[in-house]
Amino acid sequence: MFKIAVAGTGYVGLVAGVAFAEMGHQVTCVDIDEKKVEMMKSGISPIYETDLEDLMQKNYAAGRIEYTTDYQSAYREADAVFIGVGTPENADGSANLSYIATVARQIAENIEKDCLVVVKSTVPVGTNDKVEQFIHDFLVNDVRVEVASNPEFLAQGSAVHDTLHAKRIIIGTESKWAEELLKKIYEPFKLPIVSVNRKSAEMIKYASNDFLALKISYMNDIANLCELVGADVQDVAEGMSFDDRIGSKFLNAGIGYGGSCFPKDTKALEYLASQNGYVLKTVKAAIDVNKDQKTLLYKKASNRLITFNGLKVAILGLTFKPGTDDLREAPSLENVPLLLDQGADIYAYDPVGAANFARVYPEGKSSKGTITYVDTAEAALEGANVCFIFTEWGEVKAVTPEGYKMLMRTPLVYDGRNLHSIQVMEEAGVEYYSVGRAPANKGGLKELTKNDLQSSRR
Repeated sequence: MFKIAVAGTGYVGLVAGVAFAEMGHQVTCVDIDEKKVEMMKSGISPIYETDLEDLMQKNYAAGRIEYTTDYQSAYREADAVFIGVGTPENADGSANLSYIATVARQIAENIEKDCLVVVKSTVPVGTNDKVEQFIHDFLVNDVRVEVASNPEFLAQGSAVHDTLHAKRIIIGTESKWAEELLKKIYEPFKLPIVSVNRKSAEMIKYASNDFLALKISYMNDIANLCELVGADVQDVAEGMSFDDRIGSKFLNAGIGYGGSCFPKDTKALEYLASQNGYVLKTVKAAIDVNKDQKTLLYKKASNRLITFNGLKVAILGLTFKPGTDDLREAPSLENVPLLLDQGADIYAYDPVGAANFARVYPEGKSSKGTITYVDTAEAALEGANVCFIFTEWGEVKAVTPEGYKMLMRTPLVYDGRNLHSIQVMEEAGVEYYSVGRAPANKGGLKELTKNDLQSSRR
């Protein structure tokens, strides 16, 4: 077993550190935030992720994992240092590598034995070459140090499972020594390992994520055309899914992709291509489609309603997907400011993401409208004039068509995740709009009157 240090305790670093500890390695997780470190020592995860806290507590009690701000001690005797810090996008779409550089210099100035530095963060092709040179530039002691690429392929909401039961582990190295050491570290996982050079490993990460983003945007593009010609995108997706060359995953039409990976990685790859004088036309198209898709429901509702001013608007789901409290690039962040600017009285429900959202949009008066956070989907729907479904949480799926009809003042629902059957919504008397499908009871509800507007403010 090896002594492993992990730099960064976000989705990538913390999950990797816990997984290595679970496999029997001695792990030290490093973070600059003292409050965050103390929280982790007490067994509390700083991120919402299924099974993560249980494994944190189990391995901390067993003495296989520790958390610290003391990077000098953590890196000094490590056999390998895994870098899992953030690489946020710059305004031009490029990746911000400043956190990577900071950690690389800290490693160079503190390691006292031969060490493999492994970059798990998503970085542009060629970055690992620069990281290795950067470390050598600042290296204090006469030790062997090489850099390897080991991109992660976890999905938020199932990150622990995805790490412990990965379809494959990608390692990119430039020497047999680095390759063999990294293979030994991953040996307890008993998972397939694909060994390539560093640049290929970096490209595999981007190519994989961007392909999935392409698939999502393609289906959303098809969905928008389905509405115009009278086809049903769910029927289309089912028919496509039987083809093994296509598969059944990532065929669900909706209001676009979000999160920490797809938006950032598509822009980063497009930027990388442009820097090399090449235009990635397919990736650019995926970005454009996704941007427009996020406000599709708002535009539909704006065409249907006279105004949002003074209306009670229920929002079900704030995070970019279920199973996480992450809001990055969530459709809610695009739509809420539009609704508030129109004077809507928003009642928002999310089982885990409301606290994070409230940091961006505090409860109470905001812009021209107001926002209130509630503890149940039913509380959001009570007396509402219109509802937007942004995240397919189980608690949101549990609301029945009859529930919308019974709870809402005017059962007018805009569903960005296609959760309900058109026929069932039709039978329940709900005016229902989704993505890539025909509406239910279109125009079947009375237009809102002045009295409706006044009563919704009470």
